[in-house]
Amino acid sequence: MWLRQELLKSIWHAFTALDLDQRGKVSKSQLKVLSHNLCTVMKIPHDPVALEEHFKEDSKGPLSNQGYMPYLNMFILDKVQQDFDILEFNQVCWTLSCKKNLCTTNLLITRNDAFKIWCIFNFLSEDQYPLVIMVEEVEYFMRKVTEAVGSGWSEEKFEGFKLQLNRKSCLTAWELIELVGMGYLSKGMNQHTLSLGINEVFQELILDMLKQGYMMKKGHVRKNWTERWFVLRPNSLLYYICEDLEEKKGEIILDRNCCVESLPDKEGKKCLFIVKCTDKSFEISASDKKKKQEWIQAIQSCIQLLRLGLSSPHREARLRRRELRQRQQAEEEALAERMKQLQAANENKEKELEVMKKKMEETAAKAATEEEMRMKTQFDLQDRHRLDLEREKMVRQQMEEQVAQKSSELDQYLQRVRELEDMYHQLEEALEDERQAKQDEEAMHKMQARLLEEEAARRAELEQIHLQQTRALSQTQAEKQEMVAEQVAKERELEAAVQQLKLLEKERQGALEQYEEVTRKLERAAKKTKKWKDKVAQHEGLVRLIQPGHKTPQRITNWGPASFTDVELELRKKSWQERKNQGAQTQ
Repeated sequence: MWLRQELLKSIWHAFTALDLDQRGKVSKSQLKVLSHNLCTVMKIPHDPVALEEHFKEDSKGPLSNQGYMPYLNMFILDKVQQDFDILEFNQVCWTLSCKKNLCTTNLLITRNDAFKIWCIFNFLSEDQYPLVIMVEEVEYFMRKVTEAVGSGWSEEKFEGFKLQLNRKSCLTAWELIELVGMGYLSKGMNQHTLSLGINEVFQELILDMLKQGYMMKKGHVRKNWTERWFVLRPNSLLYYICEDLEEKKGEIILDRNCCVESLPDKEGKKCLFIVKCTDKSFEISASDKKKKQEWIQAIQSCIQLLRLGLSSPHREARLRRRELRQRQQAEEEALAERMKQLQAANENKEKELEVMKKKMEETAAKAATEEEMRMKTQFDLQDRHRLDLEREKMVRQQMEEQVAQKSSELDQYLQRVRELEDMYHQLEEALEDERQAKQDEEAMHKMQARLLEEEAARRAELEQIHLQQTRALSQTQAEKQEMVAEQVAKERELEAAVQQLKLLEKERQGALEQYEEVTRKLERAAKKTKKWKDKVAQHEGLVRLIQPGHKTPQRITNWGPASFTDVELELRKKSWQERKNQGAQTQ
């Protein structure tokens, strides 16, 4: 529902436009026409008799604004529904008022731009009549325009504009239109740029279009992605085919149960987010990450305001600015009242000071006479004090000499005490050094005793080792003598074996002569016998030659003078191996 106060502002402009004499009154016939037009635009059934019955007691002439207001509230505004076109309503009131007050010949803006500024004025103006807009709201409006076109705001120009206003802190609707149309605060903008900025602010503040732009939307049936022109309002998100807003394709109703969340990229689409409602969810893809974040924040702000039960953001901001101005005005009024009280108190203080000044002059005359008497007595007292001071000075000099003498004696005594303390500290250090030396000497004695004990233990160990070595040497000498004797015996045995070998050679020569006609097999056997003979010679043992015999396997036995049994051969082999090992150990 449109706020009644905003509707009354537009009607007030129309009423004042009908007041040609500027007496604050309008004829009944004109009010009838105005009421009929308002009812037609606001889709309210018009009752022409109601105006006459309402004002039947007041038939003298034209009516004032205060007299027309009760009829307006009772028969028109109380019946207003939300489905009427607010732009058409404002256009009717604008048409009546602009003919009297507007001249666009020297302005940089069109009549349509002037109408939009007039609507913005009604939105930002104070709820007091006659309607005016505060300078702070003018600054807010111009800042929004410059931000909309991406231009920089000039603080210096606005400060200069406020200086031109002198003490005036507000503007009428026509002064605001003239200010914007003359381009004083928008230098550097052409007519088209300024018109775009005014239109964007008009859409946001008047049409409640908080944000708009192209985005991709995923369908619910075909699941395809289609580009739509989205328009965000305080309680809905509408989407159209294009930005001319002629063909609406759908609407997302926002309430306190809705939420908006970011989505990861999928299906080749980036910068995705989803608007979750009670019955449906809508997936939307923005053009870039910055636009995605801006849309998410804007939708979240609308949902948060709906949860708090508040209106659109710019309406809440307007209320906060008004409350701030009211507080500042109240503080200024309190400060002015305080200044008046301080000024009155200051005047009272000045009067009191004048009375006190007269009293002080009287008391000063009395004080002068008293001062003369006091000076005389003071001179006498000064003489007496001078004599007393001289006596005290002499006494003080004597006392100072005594104190100096005592202080010198005290210094000598303190010097002596310091010397004694130094000697005491030196004596303590000498005693400490002596004590430390004794401890070091005892430690050295203990160390020497421990070293002597260790040396004695080592000597005992060395003596035992020496005894063991002497025993081992004596034992090795005995073993060496035994080995020499054994070696001599072995040499003798070797010589006997050599002699026996020579005899065997002679016998073999005789046998070879007898068996010259032996077969090849016996020759190979003879060669093998020779090979065995060489091996026996190498291993210092003797075996008999293999004699030709039967082809059946025969057992090899020893024969001749040097023959010995198998047991004796094993014993000789063991003894020979032991002597060889002992020889290797001795070497």
